[in-house]
Amino acid sequence: MTSLPIPASPDSVSAAWLTDVLRSAGAIGASDRVESFTAEQVGAGVGVMGVLVRATLHYGAAAPAGAPRSVVVKLPSPYEENRAQGVAMGMYEAEVRFLNELAGRTPVRLPKVYFAEIVSGTAEFAIVMEDLGHLEIGDQIAGLPVAQAGAAVLALADVHAAWWGRVQVPEMEWIPSVVHPRIQGLAAMWPDLWAGFTAKFGYVLPDGAMAVGEAVKQRYWGLMEALGRMPWTLIHQDFRVDNLFFDDLASGEPVVIIDWQGLGRGPAIYDLAYFLGGSLTVENRRAHERALVQAYHERLTSHGVAMTFDELWSGYRMGMLSGLSTAVLVGATFDLANERGKALVEVLGSRHFAAAVDLAALELLP
Repeated sequence: MTSLPIPASPDSVSAAWLTDVLRSAGAIGASDRVESFTAEQVGAGVGVMGVLVRATLHYGAAAPAGAPRSVVVKLPSPYEENRAQGVAMGMYEAEVRFLNELAGRTPVRLPKVYFAEIVSGTAEFAIVMEDLGHLEIGDQIAGLPVAQAGAAVLALADVHAAWWGRVQVPEMEWIPSVVHPRIQGLAAMWPDLWAGFTAKFGYVLPDGAMAVGEAVKQRYWGLMEALGRMPWTLIHQDFRVDNLFFDDLASGEPVVIIDWQGLGRGPAIYDLAYFLGGSLTVENRRAHERALVQAYHERLTSHGVAMTFDELWSGYRMGMLSGLSTAVLVGATFDLANERGKALVEVLGSRHFAAAVDLAALELLP
């Protein structure tokens, strides 16, 4: 991709810029041009780190053969506090580098990317990608149907197996790990974050959850050190309903994974526990989680990964404690902008803490 200017905001995206992006990516010819476009924000309230704009493209008399009729433009959050978090945690840079450097080696369906660039160390970035609006996207608040959850855990196993044992090498050191100094910093913040979260969202916590949170706030770093002693792979770290699109489940690649801002290195169970703990309703998780973990395990071992189910299940239980941090961090610190953002924290908090209580995960806290 040729270096092009990065729009400062959705209002800065122009037809000329989109033309240059698509020409550079080879999606349209040198003589083709985006004459104008219609913009609409999509996913309002879904993400707190960025904004997504669907640009429906108008080429003039006729669209060039094979040219995209629409694209999605991803830009940083308009809220300064959220942008600062994105920079401090390296989230914006991680996604751009994943798309440019690792996506081609990751065996999962991803949106086609036409442009992904960032000014290193800043929130100045832009991604232009395929519009997946023709596919089905779940609703985190409603919860994911079990059949789609089954397809998602298989896709997740494919990603984890491909990178199993391959990420603890110098060329991958730019990707934060579960024992990165930033995580140690998060551990130091946990008492204050927990106080902020419970002040705002304590009403969503199920019975037994306060005891879990009180224990984790004191021992979060020990938990992450224990997880860090498990086998490492590439982890998404925000693998949940709102970051998944679904095609026909009978197709060869029914799941498309988006939003790699949380990219990390660490144990596979981090993603698996986070997904099942937060993306299913409490009732569906209780009824189906063991079968879903078994399906994930069978897929993982079919790729040659050596891990017993008992090892996976024990790690899965412990992983439920790590999944609590997203709800606590977001609930305590982020500008959620609207009612759906608030509702998202409510379901993440209630479901993740319920899972930790149900699985007696506190027994495994170092």
